[in-house]
Parts: sequence; C-alpha cells; structure tokens
Amino acid sequence: MERIKPRTLSGFMELLPGPQMQLERMMEILRRTYSLYGFTPLDTPAIESAEVLLAKGGGETEKQIYRFNKGDADLALRFDLTVPLAKYVALHANELSFPFRRYQIGKVYRGERAQRGRFREFYQADIDIIGDGKLDILNEAEIPSIIYKTFRTLGLSRFQIRVNNRKILNGFYAMEGLADKSGDIMRTVDKLDKIGPEKVGAILVEDCGLTETQRDEILRFISITGSNGEVLAALEGYAGRNETFDQGLGELKAVAGYLAQFGVPEENFAVDLTIARGLDYYTGTVYETTLLDHPEIGSVCSGGRYDNLAAYYTDRQLPGVGISIGLTRLFYVLGEQGLLNPALPTAPADALVLPMTADPGPAIAVATRLRGAGIRTQVYMEQKKFKQKMSYADKLGIPYAVLLGEDEIAAGKCSVKDLTTGVQVTVTPEEAAALIGAGAAEKARGAVILEK
Repeated sequence: MERIKPRTLSGFMELLPGPQMQLERMMEILRRTYSLYGFTPLDTPAIESAEVLLAKGGGETEKQIYRFNKGDADLALRFDLTVPLAKYVALHANELSFPFRRYQIGKVYRGERAQRGRFREFYQADIDIIGDGKLDILNEAEIPSIIYKTFRTLGLSRFQIRVNNRKILNGFYAMEGLADKSGDIMRTVDKLDKIGPEKVGAILVEDCGLTETQRDEILRFISITGSNGEVLAALEGYAGRNETFDQGLGELKAVAGYLAQFGVPEENFAVDLTIARGLDYYTGTVYETTLLDHPEIGSVCSGGRYDNLAAYYTDRQLPGVGISIGLTRLFYVLGEQGLLNPALPTAPADALVLPMTADPGPAIAVATRLRGAGIRTQVYMEQKKFKQKMSYADKLGIPYAVLLGEDEIAAGKCSVKDLTTGVQVTVTPEEAAALIGAGAAEKARGAVILEK
C-alpha cells in the first residue's frame, strides 16, 4: 500500500501539546473574564446556509468564503462570528432576554492568501451586547473596562484602548461637504498607522477625488492629539455645526467620562480620531487596542457600535456593541515575539502514579483518591523500567511522581517525589493530595503573557 505523506494544509495551524496548553489557558482566561461581566457562552454551527452567511456579503467576502454543495444544499463555512450571531438573535428574538450579552470563542474560515501570522482557519473570541430597539450608551462605556480586565488578566499592562466615534467622523465630513465620500475617506484614514499620513493624503486626492484643501483639513482634524480632555476640548471647537457630529461628541464624552467608575486608568485609554474601523456597519463608538511595546502587531482587539445587527433577517431593530480578538493570530505573534510565559506548566497532569508492584490495584485506588481531590492524575500502565517511567514524566513536564511499592502499600501511604527539586516524602494519600494541590497551584501562578 502506498503511503500518503502526512501534511497540514497551508494556512491551518496544528500545535504540539505544550503550545496547545498555552492556547487553552488563554481561552480559559477569556471565558472567566467574560463571565465576570455577565456574558453567556454561545456556540453557533461552523456550517451555515450560504444564503444566510452571504446576506450582507458579496465582494471580498464571497471571494474568501469556503462554499460547497451537499445534495441540493448550498452551504458555507462561517467567516466570522458576527453574522451567525445576527442569524441566531433574529431566529430566537422572542426567546431571549434583552439586552442579550454573549461571548463566543470559535473557529472561522477565510480562503485568503496564507501568510505569516495570517491563517485560513483561526479562532476568534467575541463579545456582543444586543439591545431590543435601544441600547444605552453605558454599554459602550463598559466595553473598555472588559478589554482592560481581559488584557490585565492575561498579564499585560502596556496596552492602549484607542476609541473614537463614527458619528464624529460622519458629521465632520458632512461639514466639509464630503458626506457622499465619507466611507471611502474613513477606510483610507483607517490605514494611517500602516502607510503614514503622506500616503493617506495622496490616496485621498488621487483615489477619493478630494482637493488639496480638503485633504489638508482632514489630516489636520485627525492629527488632533493630547490628553483625552485636551482632544475632547479641541472637538468642542467644531460643535454646533452638525447634529450628527454633536451627537457623536456627546457619546464620546460619556464613554470617556465613565472610565474611572469602570476601573480603567487613563493611561490605558486614548481618544484617537484616526480610528475609524473599515467596516461600514459601525455607527457609533469604535475601539482598537494596541500593545505599546509592539506596535508592529497592530490591533489585538477591535470592534464597535452598530445600529441594527440583524437587518438582513428581521424587521426588528436590534442595535449592539461588540469587540473581537483574533486569538490565533495574537497567540502566534506572541509566541514569535517570545512573550508567552515558558515557566507556566503545560503538562496534562499534576501527578503521575507509578505502580511498583505486580498488582496495580493500590496505585489505581490512590489515583482515584487524588482525582477526587481535584488533582489531575495519570496512572502509568505500561510495563517499563523505572527509568523509562520517570523519563516519560520528565518529557511531559509532570511535576510530581507518586510511587507505590510494597512498603508504602503496607503502611497505607505513598511516596511523593517533586520532579523539579528531587525532594521525596512518604505521606498518606490525603496528605499527598494536599501537597500536590498546593505545589501545582504555586507552579501555575503567573501571567500567560510576559512583557519585555
């Protein structure tokens, strides 16, 4: 029989057990943090009707989507978690309580060109708050606190949540007589960090059809900087000329004003008029989060307010606000930068129980008692030499070996060896559980991400 060469498709990521444990730890932190704010977990199908997924698609979305037929069904893999959420809320609106707060961590699929740090299959971690008819600005003000708590829990402090409001931008462009070109302008300005003001200015003139005067006024406006108070004060100078602008300014002031109550230090938050988000469905507050010491990574968490999540599926007005973390890309880049904490345990078990007699019964009984105490425990079943058994524990990084020879069994005890220090003690199974539990907890302390 001809052997098939095993391979992983380009743009798809498979991890060895150690890195997989690191990724799982990050996902667990996200789940715990989102749950602290009252978000419920949601899991939608990876496969949907192509008609559902492409309702607001076309263009690049239709080019990138994985689409196939099964019988008469026209199906596709989800390309984000927002469109399936829209379908879900439209379908179950009469059964849900609003505002509906959900988090979802799941894989999405995009058939774009695979490149370094860009994948065709990747995890997204999203939260959204959906209202029925209305959604108070307080929800938009709370989002920075969730971002702050999430990244602090992951171990980061040197990050900045950059916030703007699309109504401010739409209002400003309307003042300048550019309302019909505002979408193209915002998509261009959104590239400022990547290509710089000179190239942005050139695109505004050459591709968007602006005059040099209009270009200069836009670049002057988005270059307003300073403390949050100083930026907001500068924006007051434009107030009273456009209703949409004034509404956006009021919302932005409200979001900034609630920072302290929500526990977000001002050094981690910045009003930034260059933030527009490229997607057209954002209508209010928009967010981007960057790591201050690693600007090359780009935004690690972004999102914003939208007026009607499910317009393609229902007449019911369902406004919302949400953010998304591209988890696979973030994990990949952090690993490449050496920012994942190598000291945290990645072993599948806290203890490896080694039967030292022909009868494995006593070892199984001790393992059962350890598991009952919440200790992740594996019993080594193979008939190998002691050195090989210990080598197995060492390769997996299991911190404790529990030995059961004739003397231990006769005394109703077991020997626990700390494989990091080499210290070995003989104790009762209850004492072993307490010892291993405390030691494992101590070894697991520390942040997932290390700042350098």
